Amino acid sequence: MASREDWKELARKELGGADPWETLSSRSAEGIPIRPLYTAEDLEGLEDVHSLPGFSPFVRGIRATMYANRPWTIRQYAGFSTVEETNAFYRQALAAGQQGLSVAFDLATHRGYDSDHPRVAGDVGKAGVAIDSVEDMKILFDGVPLGEISVSMTMNGAVLPILAMYVVAAEEQGVPPAKLRGTVQNDILKEFLVRNTFIYPPAPSMRIVGDILEHAAREMPLYNPISISGYHMQEAGATAAQELAFTLADGLEYVRTALARGLSVDAFAGRLSFFFGIGMNFFMEIAKLRAARLLWARAMEGFDARSPSSFLLRTHCQTSGWSLAAQDPYNNVVRTTIEALAAVLGGTQSLHTNAFDEALGLPTESSARIARNTQLILQEETGVTRVVDPLGGSYYVEALTHSLAAEARKLMDEIERAGGMVAAIEQGIVKARIEEAAARRQARIDRGEEAVIGVNKHRAAGEPDVEILSIDTEAVRARQVERLARVRRERDPGRAEQALAALSTAAAGSQNLVPLAIEASRARCSVGEISDALEKVFGRHRPDVHPVRGVFLREWKGEPLLEGIRNRVREFGRSHARPPRVLVAKLGQDGHDRGALVIAAAFVDFGFDVDLGPLFATPEEVARAAVENDVHAVGVSSLAAGHQVLVPQLIEELKKLGAEEIGIVVGGIIPPADRARLLDLGVNAVIDPGTSVVRAAEIVLDSIARED
Repeated sequence: MASREDWKELARKELGGADPWETLSSRSAEGIPIRPLYTAEDLEGLEDVHSLPGFSPFVRGIRATMYANRPWTIRQYAGFSTVEETNAFYRQALAAGQQGLSVAFDLATHRGYDSDHPRVAGDVGKAGVAIDSVEDMKILFDGVPLGEISVSMTMNGAVLPILAMYVVAAEEQGVPPAKLRGTVQNDILKEFLVRNTFIYPPAPSMRIVGDILEHAAREMPLYNPISISGYHMQEAGATAAQELAFTLADGLEYVRTALARGLSVDAFAGRLSFFFGIGMNFFMEIAKLRAARLLWARAMEGFDARSPSSFLLRTHCQTSGWSLAAQDPYNNVVRTTIEALAAVLGGTQSLHTNAFDEALGLPTESSARIARNTQLILQEETGVTRVVDPLGGSYYVEALTHSLAAEARKLMDEIERAGGMVAAIEQGIVKARIEEAAARRQARIDRGEEAVIGVNKHRAAGEPDVEILSIDTEAVRARQVERLARVRRERDPGRAEQALAALSTAAAGSQNLVPLAIEASRARCSVGEISDALEKVFGRHRPDVHPVRGVFLREWKGEPLLEGIRNRVREFGRSHARPPRVLVAKLGQDGHDRGALVIAAAFVDFGFDVDLGPLFATPEEVARAAVENDVHAVGVSSLAAGHQVLVPQLIEELKKLGAEEIGIVVGGIIPPADRARLLDLGVNAVIDPGTSVVRAAEIVLDSIARED
C-alpha cells in the first residue's frame, strides 16, 4: 500500500519538483491550515471520530436515522407588503409542499413602531410584512391551522408584542398556547452585535428574554422560545469560527438566564434551537454544523444536564444572502444550491434557500418557487437522504470539524474570561472582531485573492433582464394606517389604557411581562403602544458606532491598488485645503450596517475624513448632520428598499438647508428602475453590491468633483 511519503514524491514530480505540502497548502480565514491531502494519520488522537448518529456528542447528527427516516423541514422565510399578500403566499407555499412557515417582519415592526409613526415612512411593508395589531396577525394566518403548522418568527426587538399577538391569534382560532409549535427567535444579544433591530438597552432586553423562557416553560410546552442566531453574524462578516463561537456563547448566556429564573436545565434546554448561515466555503460549512453539535454537547455537561435532549443542538440553516451577487445574478441559483447541499450534509433540521434575485430586490413568485424547488430536488432526486451522515469518516471533514471546534473553543474561552457574552458585548470585543473580519474579506475580494464569479472574475459582457418585484410602500402604509385607525376606534379604550398601564407598572417591577402583553394584545393594543409602554421604563438603546482602522492598510501594504487611491485623496486634499469629507449614513430602520462599516473603514484608510452617522436616522437628521459637519458628500447605504421614499426626502431636506452642493451617493440593493429614478432626482451615483471599495472611493471623488 502506498504511503504518504510515496504520495509526496509522486506529487513532487507533478509539480515540477516543488514540495506539495508547501506549494498546495493554504490557511483559511479562521486561521486553520488546509493541506492538499488528509489520511488516517490526521485523525489520530481525535475524540469522537468513531461516534454514531443519535448519540452524544452528536457530531454525526442528532437522530439515529436522520434524513433516511424523515427529511429536513423546508421552511422558507417570507413576508412582504400586506398581510393579505403574505397570507396568500403562505397558503400557496404550503399547498406546494412546504412543511412549515417562517415569518419575515418589516423593519417598522422589528423596531417597535406602528405604521403611522413618522420615523418609518420608508420602511412599512419593506423587507417583511407589517404587523400593527392582532387583527393583522389574524389575517396573516387566515386559513393556516396554527395547531398543526409549525411557525418560526424572526423577531427580537418587539418580541413581546409579536409573540403575544401570535398567541392571541391562535387563541381566536381555537388553538390554546399549549398546542402551538414553532419558534420565536428572541435572540437579542446578537442584535447588539450585528443586526441592530433592538429597542431597549441590554439589561431590560435580557429580562424580556428570561420572561419568555419562563412563560414558555409553563404555558407552551411544544414551543421553542428562543432560536440563537449565527446567521446574522456571518452576514455581517464573521468567520466560521467566530460565528460558531459567538453563537454558542450567546446560547450559554441564555442558559444562565433561564437558570437564574429557577428553571431546571432539563426543563428548557431541549427546546433551544440554533440558526446558522451557510456560505460558499463548502467543507468549512459542513464542518461548522458538526462542530457546533460537538461543542454544545460538551458545554451542556457543565450544567449537569441529565435529559438526552438537553445535549442536542437543533439547527435551522439559511443559505447566505451576502454571497448573492447583483452582477450576473443567475449564478446565484448555483451558489444557493451548493450552500443548501452543505447544510444538508452538515445535518440541519430545517432549511431556507434564498432566491437568486435577492441581491437586486425582493424575490418574485418565480424566483421564490425556484428557491423552494431547490430543496425539493435535493430531497427527492439526488439520493442524499438515503444515508445517514455520508461524510462521516472523511479524513478531511473529520479533521476540519475538530480543527474548527478548537478555534471556536479558544474564542469562547476568551469571552468567558471577559465575563460572559453580555460583558464582552459591552466591552466591544465581539463587534470589533466581526467588523475586522468583514473588512479583511472585502480586501481579499477586491484584490482578487478570493474569487466571486461574475464580480471580480469571469465577468459577463452584459447583464440579463431580471424581473424585479416592486412594492408601493406608500400604498401599503396607507392601508396599514387605515386598519390601525379602525382597530383603535372599535376597541374598548378603557381596557386598552388599563392593559398598557399594567405593562408599564410591571416593567418597573419584577412581574413576568408575557401574560400582560397577551392581555394588551387581546385589548387590541398595537405593537407600537406596547413597545412605548415598556420604553417609558426601559428607555430606547442608542449605540455608538465607529469604523475599524488599519485593515486595508495592512492587507494591501505596498500594493499599487492602495497607493493609487491614497495619492488621489492626497491630491484632493492639496487642491481643496482639506481631505474629502464624507458622511456615511443609514436612513430609516434598516440596521444592516456591514456595507456602511466596510466603506467607512476603507475610506478612513484611504485618507478620507469620515463621519459615520448614527443608525436609524431620518432624512432631516442626516441633512442637518451633513451641513453641520461641512461634508462634501453623503453616502447612503440602503439594503431594505427604503431608498425609494427616504433618499428623495434627503434631497429635499438638503435643498431646504441651501446645501444642494453636497453630493449624494447611494449604495446597496438598488433595482435598475430605482437607480434611474434616483439619478433623475439628483443622486450623483449609485454603487452596486460587489463594487470594490477602491472603485467606490473613485466614484465618490468623481461625484465631489462634479459638485465643485
